[in-house]
Parts: sequence; structure tokens; C-alpha cells
Amino acid sequence: MKAAIFRGGDLVVDTLPEPVPAQGQVLVKTLACGICGSDLHAAKHAHRMVAVTKRIPGRVPMDLARDVVFGHEFCCEVLDYGPKTERRIKPGTRVCSMPLMMEADGPKGMGYSNTYVGGYAERMVLSAPLMLEVPNGLPTEHAALTEPLAVGVHAVEKGNLTGDEAPLVVGCGPVGLAVIAALKLKGIRPIVAADFSPKRRELAALMGADIVVDPAAESPYGKLAADKRAAVFECVGVPGLIQQIFERAPRDARVIIVGVCMEPDTIEPLFAIFKELNLQFVLGYTPEEFARSLRLLAEGKVDAEALITGKVGLDGVKGAFEELGNPEKHTKILVEPWR
Repeated sequence: MKAAIFRGGDLVVDTLPEPVPAQGQVLVKTLACGICGSDLHAAKHAHRMVAVTKRIPGRVPMDLARDVVFGHEFCCEVLDYGPKTERRIKPGTRVCSMPLMMEADGPKGMGYSNTYVGGYAERMVLSAPLMLEVPNGLPTEHAALTEPLAVGVHAVEKGNLTGDEAPLVVGCGPVGLAVIAALKLKGIRPIVAADFSPKRRELAALMGADIVVDPAAESPYGKLAADKRAAVFECVGVPGLIQQIFERAPRDARVIIVGVCMEPDTIEPLFAIFKELNLQFVLGYTPEEFARSLRLLAEGKVDAEALITGKVGLDGVKGAFEELGNPEKHTKILVEPWR
């Protein structure tokens, strides 16, 4: 089968052996897979990512001397089942799944794995118990946004907001937009959103931000309601931003770190100490949050179409990685391996 492969620090299109589902696994055809900002970071900072992963208990780092197929935001079609596996969803059905493979010693990640190919391939295997059927009427490309939306839903849930906060979303890329959508769905408003990009500020308003700010022109912190506790969502993931939030956030603010920074960073704790800031880091989502995100898309609660700005086949993946560096041009590019 064909796949876009991360090999030797580059993205190349080549053939790989056909995946064969084992017990508890399902062979699927990849219909659409979103390119995540984490994929861009992983390609750029692969060696750093591997070095840090080796120091985290229970995590399996990529072996960069071997092929890796990225892609963890996917919608697929069921083809066949592994031996002794319950066929609870019939072949031909569209499904989504958390990008995890269930093994005897626990779940293993997909998309940054040498063992399991991700969604930038014509076919892949999924864990049978984790598959969710895509509701009738939900377009395939919208269903592929389930995973990134779940990241935003989880970030808001993990923030433990009571509903009476003044939220500020710093960074309006796909993750920040998902956070804005999740805040709107929970009725936590007014939502302030900040981004240097005019296009992303426009999308933030579409997703539900009440106030959009160009931080080059004015401080978004001045737009927060003074009578409410601030909840600041960092959705960029670049060095220096957490420190910037420490310096500018109001006293007693809750700071939720959603952006994935792949590089070392430096903070001055005294700012957070003096202001008694509450700092929460988040990762991923729960199975319930993933399923809820799929339902929200099916019910039309999120403007999924506005987020999709391009589609490519496998031959276009490398170029898409480069184009996603321009926020004025693209937000979410979908890979359609059969395109």
C-alpha cells in the first residue's frame, strides 16, 4: 500500500507492507486524516521529541532509524476483522477511533509509532473496542475533526471551570479554535481570543469568540471582565509564552496549557507565586469526551466546514506541511490517501 512516510527526517511517498489485523484489531481504509500541528512539531523537532519521550515512564519513543507514518485525526471505512474478533460493526461502515491500540500491557499510541501506521496511509489497523460508527449524514471530512475537537473539549473540562470565569484563548490555530468552540458550548462567556493572524481572528469569531484581539495592537488581558476570575488557555506551544502569561495574567487566574511545546522553556515562578496563579497542563481526552465530540459534530453544534481549508493526496503531504506554516492560507488540511 502507499503511504506518506517520515523517513530520514523527510516526508516521502513509498509503499509499505499491507497491515494485517491481529485478534482484537480491524483493518480499515483511511478516508480522511487531518494534519495536526503536533505532526508539524514532530517532524521539525523529531530528535528532541524522542529524547524527552525516553525520559517519560510508560511512553515508547519513535525509532527515527525506521519508518514512521504520522496521522491521528482520521475517519475510516471498515474492511475486515482480525481472527476471533467480534464483528460488531459491519464492513463498509465509516468509523472514527481514538488513535490508540489496545495491547496486553496497556494502550499504545498511533501516529508516532514504528509499529502501527497512522492515517497518512491507504490502510491501517484500529483497535476494535475503540471504534465509533460515524452517524448517518455527517460528512467524512467533518468526522475527521473529531480528534482535534476532543482536545478542546478536554482542555475546557480539565480546566475545572465553574461557568463564571472570564476566558482568554491565546492562539487561534486548530487547537485554540477547538477550545473556543468548547467554551461556547458550555456557555462560558464572554470569550476573548488573541492571535496575530487576521484570518485566524476571523475564524475565532466564527467559532464563538465574543472579542477578538490583535496582540500586536492591544493587550487581550485588558478585555477580560474585571469582576470574574480569568481562565487563560495557552494554545500556541512556543517557548516564552507561559512566562508571558505569568507576567500579564491577573491575580488568581487559572492558566491551562494546551499548546505542545517541543523545546526547553524557562519560567520565573515568582510571578505565579505573587499572583497565586493556578497552572494546569492537559493532554488528549477521555473516551467519553471523544464520543461526545463526534456527537457534537453530527448535531451541527460546531462549524466544521469553516475549519477545513485544503485537501491533498499522499503526494501533497510534504507540501501541505510547508503551507501550514502560513496561518493566512490554511487552518486544517485533510489528507485523503485515495485522492
